[in-house]
Amino acid sequence: MRQARAGAEPYWYGAGDAEARGLLEAVRTFRHADDAMRQRASRDMDMNASDLRALRLVIDGERSGEPVTPRALATHLDISTAATTKLVDRLCASGHLERRPHPSDRRSVVMVATLDAHDEVRERLGRMHARMLDIAREVPVGSRAAVRDFLLALAAELGREDDDAATHLVTALRAGRTDTAPGGVATPVD
Repeated sequence: MRQARAGAEPYWYGAGDAEARGLLEAVRTFRHADDAMRQRASRDMDMNASDLRALRLVIDGERSGEPVTPRALATHLDISTAATTKLVDRLCASGHLERRPHPSDRRSVVMVATLDAHDEVRERLGRMHARMLDIAREVPVGSRAAVRDFLLALAAELGREDDDAATHLVTALRAGRTDTAPGGVATPVD
């Protein structure tokens, strides 16, 4: 079995990309912290991560005036209708959501967050969101558009469904090639 050399160039990026790599490492650090915060929030609110994402979608829908149906939950969470039914039943039983008639489709229902759910979300997450806004305000005004555009471009790239760079890399590694993966990324093979 071949092993990567110790002290070799960075796995995905060239050695000359230190500043850009630093940005990506900061994003990676943020993502890990965000994941940990969501896990803590889920645990503190006695619900799983999908439940918390569903509650957030419902609250966002209420704020934007877009009613959230069980079908919308299933699509957003990428879960089956059976799993959605269990999730909605669980959140209704816990007092976080209520089913209400759809305002324009008699055959459907919409999900509505209870006042207690809104209070709990504000209590558990309000201070953290206020601190995040304070941190965002510290970004120099002239840099905010660039930071926003950078993050949106990363989000768009991560959202692509046709990305199979990992497949290309694994194929190259299995073949023992030291060429590049898509995008000109050096693949460290020893």
